[in-house]
Amino acid sequence: MSPGACTLFPLFSILIIITSTCTATRDTISSGHPLAGHDKLVSENGKFALGFFDTTGNTTAPRWYLGIWFNTVSKLTPVWVANRESPLAGCASSELMISGDGNLVILNRSDRSILWSSRVNTPTKKTIAVLLNSGNLALSDAANSSIVFWESFSHMTDTFLPGAKLGWSKVTGLTHRFMSNRNTLDLSHGVYSAGPLANTTNRGFFLVWNYSEEYWSTGPWNGHYFRFSNMPEVLPADLFTVEFVSNDQEEYFTYRLKDDSTITRYVLDTSGQAKHMIWNKVWSNWLVFNVQPAAQCDVYAVCGPFTICIDDVLPFCNCMDGFSIMSPQDWELGDRTGGCKRNVPLNCGSYQSINGLKDRFYALSDIRFPRNSANLVEVGSKNECALACLSDCSCFAYSFYEGCSVWNSELLNIARRNNGSASGRTIYIRIAGQESDGLQDKRGLVIGFVTAATILTILSLLVIVSLSIRRKRRRCLAVSPRSIGGGIVAFRYKYLLKATKKFSEKLGGGSFGSVFKGVLPDSTVIAVKRLDGARQGEKEFRAEVRSIGMIQHINLVRLIGFCCEGGKRLLVYEYMPNRSLDAHLFQNKGPSLSWSTRFKIALGVARGLAYLHEKCLDCIIHCDIKPQNILLDESFVPKISDFGMAKFVARDYSQVLTTIRGTIGYLAPEWITGVAISSKIDVYSYGMVLLEILFARRNFRDEYTSDTATYFPMQVLTKLREGNVQSLVDHSPQSVINLEELERACRVACWCIQDDESKRPTMGQVVQILEGLIEVDVPPMPKILQAISVDINSTSK
Repeated sequence: MSPGACTLFPLFSILIIITSTCTATRDTISSGHPLAGHDKLVSENGKFALGFFDTTGNTTAPRWYLGIWFNTVSKLTPVWVANRESPLAGCASSELMISGDGNLVILNRSDRSILWSSRVNTPTKKTIAVLLNSGNLALSDAANSSIVFWESFSHMTDTFLPGAKLGWSKVTGLTHRFMSNRNTLDLSHGVYSAGPLANTTNRGFFLVWNYSEEYWSTGPWNGHYFRFSNMPEVLPADLFTVEFVSNDQEEYFTYRLKDDSTITRYVLDTSGQAKHMIWNKVWSNWLVFNVQPAAQCDVYAVCGPFTICIDDVLPFCNCMDGFSIMSPQDWELGDRTGGCKRNVPLNCGSYQSINGLKDRFYALSDIRFPRNSANLVEVGSKNECALACLSDCSCFAYSFYEGCSVWNSELLNIARRNNGSASGRTIYIRIAGQESDGLQDKRGLVIGFVTAATILTILSLLVIVSLSIRRKRRRCLAVSPRSIGGGIVAFRYKYLLKATKKFSEKLGGGSFGSVFKGVLPDSTVIAVKRLDGARQGEKEFRAEVRSIGMIQHINLVRLIGFCCEGGKRLLVYEYMPNRSLDAHLFQNKGPSLSWSTRFKIALGVARGLAYLHEKCLDCIIHCDIKPQNILLDESFVPKISDFGMAKFVARDYSQVLTTIRGTIGYLAPEWITGVAISSKIDVYSYGMVLLEILFARRNFRDEYTSDTATYFPMQVLTKLREGNVQSLVDHSPQSVINLEELERACRVACWCIQDDESKRPTMGQVVQILEGLIEVDVPPMPKILQAISVDINSTSK
């Protein structure tokens, strides 16, 4: 095979897929017109391609697959694979063709053997296969393409594309599901699958391990505007329409694009997480829009047996002490489900030993117990529980927590948070005596050597220790808090652990970590944010703390201090007693805040954003303006939180770099359309928040009737054009509403949410409009609002 005979598409390479200009592209395979190994089909819209590709880039051990990928994406991204379980050693002698019985087959031209087949009974031998604009490969009647005998959408691999059906047939009982790949090079099916549970009334879909363990569910479809109970915002309404269909023949969930130019996929990756991704043309990267389950360690057996999963560190899978990785190669390729193996076999038996070395236990504290069930043993003490485990050759661990529990199977799903939070549970892991005593012997030699060296050099060490203590006292590991300049205080971790009572009172959480309430010895109440994904060294972190500490504004939450002990990164903020804005706006009994307070909050938030955008040395884009990130002090003065948080996250932290920042319902269109991100994304989010402040209601509601089936921002703009915006005010007597302020604020809100970011005002201009210094006309109707409203109306009927 010559080097150029087939196209090499390693998954880890960045490629520009170029359609040959020498021959016209085609989208159809017919009898007598096969697809050769070096050729490809391209859908009519140019969006998808079908052909042979190699995942390894390795000429000695290649893995060739026939599959479909995005033709206009610069990273090879297969969305369907035919010969998933049987890759080819090469593709030069292979072709995809219509067989004599009308099936679609991969044929080895050398010996005429069939390597893969659609294996369907067709009433006619005259069939064609067409790569449709949706990415679906359809085998149909050559005389009538609407009669489809087989399609790739009914045989999904790891990807759920728009237009495909995730569901089951009530006639045949067959389910349409998609399954993870084994790893990045081996595209055979992995251990995770996504799909419905047939013959149930749940009307949702599940993530399942090994066809047996359900570890996450959407919850049932609630009958309202594209909602599952566990996923209140499935997909952004300005980009997709979502349907749930249930009739006598089938039941399925599907989604469709409003703009066919959007490139998106829903994939179940090797780690067992279902990820909705959108291609960003400007960044040439896949952005993760939604991940379920959100915590990697909530995926069943994601790290395999005898491991500890830690969500907020990388790598998140770690072998227990006394164990080593079963297959390092699989781990490197993203498949860690094989877990870890013992370094030394157990001796077995309660009093049996080798060379007098009995099996021992070591403690794992503050962990989540294994998901696999334990056996209960009736004993009276912890020691008796340990002996019960030692006397059973199949016992791997025990715990004396609300009784004696022993585990007689491989330990799966042990997890721990790396942030000081404690579950209060301890499990004792059984290891061979040789392993534990060997470690102790080594430690004894080291201790002896260090002791001797210490005696000989005691005077020198005293000097070194003295100098070291002085230096440490100047750093963030000081025993007590110290100022590092600019009013920012360096706290020791144990100090904050005590102040927060071991992080026991959680105030909330966000993209970068959780926030806990604490009280300092002088009775000052604080809010401590524990950062996830912070990877900088101490010097870089302290420099960034100083830069954020210099940002001072009445409408921004004030940074008091920080901690950078070891790998821990924490920020200490002033405490906001009146919580976040959403707690006051969205109440069944109506808003708890008066009109004047709400208007002052709207103006204060605008001033805070204007400061971040226009008054700081560098423009700071918040990226996630929403009511939950607007805090209120004792006088209900608004304070924007989480500004500048991206400064504290390492540049190689994949969760941040590849995930869309923000919240569905407040996201600007340019996140998806590929337009360069600017401060105008905050302006868009502010416009959405402003409407919620003005009318004390969410822009989306869980229910829509024929009377309310119009997207609320569009209702506002419609009433604004009619000069009757006050009719939308609920729960408050009109006498307390300042109608002039209301109309002024509605106009600026609708300008803020324009599709074209160049038409949106700056936040400085927003402040001036709200203050009445600038007048603006009624804005035009954004196309996105029209599309969403049409979709809601069609769904509510």
